[in-house]
Amino acid sequence: MARWLYGLGSRAAGRPKVVLLVWAVLLALGVTGFLAFGGTLSAQVTLPGTPTAKVVDRLAEKLPAASGGSGTVVFHAEDGAALTAAQRAQVTALLQRVGRLDGVAGTVDPFATTAQRQQQADRLAAAKQQVSQGRTQLTAGQQQLDTARARLTSLPAAQQQSAQVQAQLAALEKQQATLDAGRTQLEQQAGQVDVGGRLLAVSERLRQVSTDGSTALGVVRFTQPQLEVTPETKDAVAAALQGADLQGVQVALSQDLVQEVPEVFGPGEAVGLLVAAITLLVMLGTAIAAAVPIVSAVVGVGVGVTAALSLSGVVDMISVTPILGVMLGLAVGIDYSLFLLNRHRRQLLHGMPMRESIALATGTAGNAVVFAGLTVVIALVALNVTGIGFLGLMGSVGAFCVLVAVAMAVTFTPALLSLLGTRALRRRERAFYERHDDAAEEQRRAQQLQEAAATAGLRPMRTARAAVTLVLGVAVLGLLAVPAASLRLGLPDGSSEAADSTQYQAFELTQRYFGAGFNGPLLVVADLAEPVSEAGQAAEQVRVAERLVQQRDVAAVAPVGVSDDRTLLAFQVVPTGGPTSESTEQLVQDIRALPEGYGVAGSASGNIDVSEQLGGALPGYLGLVVGLSLLILVVVFRSLLVPVTATLGFVLSLFATLGAITAVFQWGWLASVFGITTPGPVLSFLPTIVIGIMFGLAMDYQLFLVSGMREAYAHGTDARTAVTAGVRAGRPVVVAAAVIMVAVFAGFISSDAVIIRSFGFALAFGVLVDAFLVRLLIVPAVMHLLGRSAWWIPGWLARVLPDVDVEGASLERGSSSGSAGSSSSERTPA
Repeated sequence: MARWLYGLGSRAAGRPKVVLLVWAVLLALGVTGFLAFGGTLSAQVTLPGTPTAKVVDRLAEKLPAASGGSGTVVFHAEDGAALTAAQRAQVTALLQRVGRLDGVAGTVDPFATTAQRQQQADRLAAAKQQVSQGRTQLTAGQQQLDTARARLTSLPAAQQQSAQVQAQLAALEKQQATLDAGRTQLEQQAGQVDVGGRLLAVSERLRQVSTDGSTALGVVRFTQPQLEVTPETKDAVAAALQGADLQGVQVALSQDLVQEVPEVFGPGEAVGLLVAAITLLVMLGTAIAAAVPIVSAVVGVGVGVTAALSLSGVVDMISVTPILGVMLGLAVGIDYSLFLLNRHRRQLLHGMPMRESIALATGTAGNAVVFAGLTVVIALVALNVTGIGFLGLMGSVGAFCVLVAVAMAVTFTPALLSLLGTRALRRRERAFYERHDDAAEEQRRAQQLQEAAATAGLRPMRTARAAVTLVLGVAVLGLLAVPAASLRLGLPDGSSEAADSTQYQAFELTQRYFGAGFNGPLLVVADLAEPVSEAGQAAEQVRVAERLVQQRDVAAVAPVGVSDDRTLLAFQVVPTGGPTSESTEQLVQDIRALPEGYGVAGSASGNIDVSEQLGGALPGYLGLVVGLSLLILVVVFRSLLVPVTATLGFVLSLFATLGAITAVFQWGWLASVFGITTPGPVLSFLPTIVIGIMFGLAMDYQLFLVSGMREAYAHGTDARTAVTAGVRAGRPVVVAAAVIMVAVFAGFISSDAVIIRSFGFALAFGVLVDAFLVRLLIVPAVMHLLGRSAWWIPGWLARVLPDVDVEGASLERGSSSGSAGSSSSERTPA
């Protein structure tokens, strides 16, 4: 690989304009493909085959009217007073206009619904009174009949046999039959009134106008299921609602009505790139050189992301998928290009010819970049083994963007360096490089001797210091990991949006005036063994509704509909807790656990199912990544304890990162600093993605630092001194690369979308902890304490394992230029 990359770098340096033109064409093709074939991105996370998805499919088959999507619009009087008659009329007219839009099945007018409910309650009250009056009349009539019958039957037997008395008795029996028929009819009416009253009782708290009359909940019903409603339809509805001129009325739309795709690049990301640029400028000392990694990364991101988005027309892709590609493409793209650039500059200062230096940097540092990139790619592609479609797609897109970043580093960067020539150096270094007299050569040899002397004079760290560093480092990581024990997974709702967003305002107003459960009602389906009769339908609905309302944390239950074959009943269940609350999660489980076998759907139920499936896949994926980590590192370092050390360090930094995520996003620590409006469960697929990305990045820095230790040890340096040599050689570039990654990831924390914000925080914190605490402190301390045993490997295993030359050392030894051989301090990170 190293020799092939050497030739690739040489060819790229020889024909730089051709290489740059090829990448320009690829970028143009990506942009063209996106514009021509790109589709819409979904803002919702779903999984086929979940209990919620099965209920939705059954509703679509049996009760299509209840399977259509819907969204809530909140109308609130800005002065806090009750909505006036004129304002109510405006709201009604607006909802009627929205109901006529394409893709909208209709709307629910909160005032009409409230009036109908009141009329129903009035009719029930009147019917109860009629029943009561009827019973009173029947009782009085029965008493009259009984009195008359008693009078006639008390007559002498001879008189009773008279025709007149017999006729009177017959008339009394006829009146009794009429009275009995009336009583039967009245009891039937009483039964209907009782059923209606019981249904009204279980849905008593289900209202659409607040008790003070200041807030109303309208509903927009779509013709298609929620996940199939097109963005165009949602945009049209949102435009009609938000563009209406309702005097003194605030209009807020729920999350189900707003189709928002996070921006790929915003002010926060620009600040992150600026910090990366400053870091590069400080490290490299010249703006031209500092621009090389940034230009390489930006072009690579353009190629990778636009190519991925070109498939969004035929592949369902959630909105965060390309953002992940941007994050990774920028971060690793800058770092990988920096590794080659740094190696090339050092070689130039040792007198290596320009093209030879570019080729050798590509063969050595590029070899390490390829290997490092492949570790990230493998970890991301492995997300497909979770069996979760959108997660595997996110991993595949991220892996593709990393592959593009690797390709950019070993082709685009060498071509750009060739065009820049000596301008990649500082001005004084350029002058020194261009000198070819004896004095300059002597100065170069003196510099090499000084570096060799500095390396020879290295001393190992003190054992006591290593022990204290290890104990304190592990203690800090353990403390950071404590909150992870209470980690809850979920998907964001309106409460997690920005405080000035319409979704947050709708959520907050609904919770304040109606209750948290109105933000995420459940749809419960009851399958009947036998079709229910038309006469018994209401009674069956009451039976199921009362069964549901008896469950803990249920605020109200209302019938939604009955299937045409009368074998399926649907109900709306309003929980007392919000969509992401633990009580709602438990309620879903409780309803599903009932022996009647009820199904549950709705946004809250769907979020719970997605989170549970992702949480179930997490341990297996973590085990796969850990096992992969051990296998790769055993091959690279030909050691057993070094891989174990590296993997344990990765696990420590991972749980510390999960703990920090839990503390900030779930517990609400420093919520105002990170723009968190309402703490809640951690994004359900965040831990899985973080595992894949952090594994790859952690192995990058591990390979760089420990390979330096291994090379020093292999050249005869004492094992503990070799640790110091490796750290000294790798620390400057590791620090710069880590700062760049943290800056790029942190730039996404300012995003308005909570999903992007949580990803930015998790990856920035994870790199910060892993690079500076684990790789630069804990790992060297452990390597020092292990000493020579760190490099022990059984003889039979050493014979079986391939000899992986990660840094292209064989290529370096075979270089035709004697000055080309760089010291260990010049190694480029993997």
